[in-house]
Amino acid sequence: MAARLIESLATTDAFAELFSDAFVLQAMLDFEVALSRAQANVGIVPRAAADAIATAANAETFDPAQLAKDGLRAGAVPIPFVKALTERVRASNPAAAGFVHWGATSQDVADTALILLLKRAQPILEADLERLETALANLSEAHANTVMLGRTLLQAAPPVTFGLKSAGWLGSVCRSRRRLSEAFDEALTLQFGGATGTVASLDQHGIKVGRELAKDLGLHFPDAPWHTHRDRLAALMCACGVLTGVLGKMARDISLLMQNEVAEVAEPTGPGRGGSSTMPHKRNPSGCVVALAAANRAPGLVAAFLSGMVQEHERAIGSWQAEWPTVSSLLQATGATTAAMTEVTEGLSVDKFQMLKNVESTKGVIFAERAMMLLGEKLGRDVAHRLLDHAARQSITQGRHLHEVLQEMSEIAQQIDPKTLQQIEVPEQYLGSAEQFRKRLLASREEKE
Repeated sequence: MAARLIESLATTDAFAELFSDAFVLQAMLDFEVALSRAQANVGIVPRAAADAIATAANAETFDPAQLAKDGLRAGAVPIPFVKALTERVRASNPAAAGFVHWGATSQDVADTALILLLKRAQPILEADLERLETALANLSEAHANTVMLGRTLLQAAPPVTFGLKSAGWLGSVCRSRRRLSEAFDEALTLQFGGATGTVASLDQHGIKVGRELAKDLGLHFPDAPWHTHRDRLAALMCACGVLTGVLGKMARDISLLMQNEVAEVAEPTGPGRGGSSTMPHKRNPSGCVVALAAANRAPGLVAAFLSGMVQEHERAIGSWQAEWPTVSSLLQATGATTAAMTEVTEGLSVDKFQMLKNVESTKGVIFAERAMMLLGEKLGRDVAHRLLDHAARQSITQGRHLHEVLQEMSEIAQQIDPKTLQQIEVPEQYLGSAEQFRKRLLASREEKE
């Protein structure tokens, strides 16, 4: 199912289908069918009634537009939905109609339907995240020794490796994936509490029916209904927000590295990808655009969910009713950015020669810190900093290599031997623990698998 035009950058085909009317309806129907089946197993609903309810639970026979219209008047979609299901059951088995939605409340339907949609969302996200992690690990290994500029406050700084940079992205994705998985595991929990969370209408059968229902739907059975306790869902929304932010950071880095003035990496190309409507020469970071757009939306969606956690007593007014569009928008944003950055990473072009060229274009001033540390051992840090500040300014204004300027400064030449000064701009000699950090990040992923 294609997304609507207005949502074309905000979702994927898989997530647009998942949150479509048909799937939402089916999730509510799945709850009602499983509820009647659980009650039949316990012996409080006739088996024939459960069978009749299952037969009538065909999403294609419902009118989503009418349900939406009626739901707006009722204050909750499950109210007209239950009525419509009851009428369909009555048409084939009048006696069974009285057992539709037996002992449940509208919020039980809405919450559990949402949880069932989240259950279907998890493997979609997991599949893309697995691909993304693999692509990032491969990228890091391939460029373990590819030297590039480090950049701080968008300015050239001492060198790093692209392998370390890729491993940094990988580390944050792995940590976010673990948080997301844990949050999903907690959130995939049945909601079944009846009017006030006691299931009093089922007498002493409430817990037994609840366990049967949870088992049927493949969900956790909670210690108690959670109508106004939204912490599990909130944790999942926060995990989605963090993951989207992590991928947004990665997209920001890649889009900056794609600038013509930098030209160190490039997104994969293809028909209709990355072009401009007016400038044929352009190769735009289209995948990064999708990820950054999602990263811009996600914080507001997370905040909207968190603001709705302050709910009244046993059942709230207006808070849980606000969650469907918030949760669906945030999950679709997370899915869109994950899919986009997976595709970007798997096809990313890396120009290691341009990376080295950009290092060399600084004429060695990025190694002023290295020279300062060598000189500081002899003259003290403050004096060394002052001398290197002066040398760096000369290097920049005169367009000369830093080591040439340093060799002409007697205060420095007397303290550091000429061979060391000559080698001071070799980037491979000033990478510190970059490779050890890179390997630690990759090993961390492997340990968690």
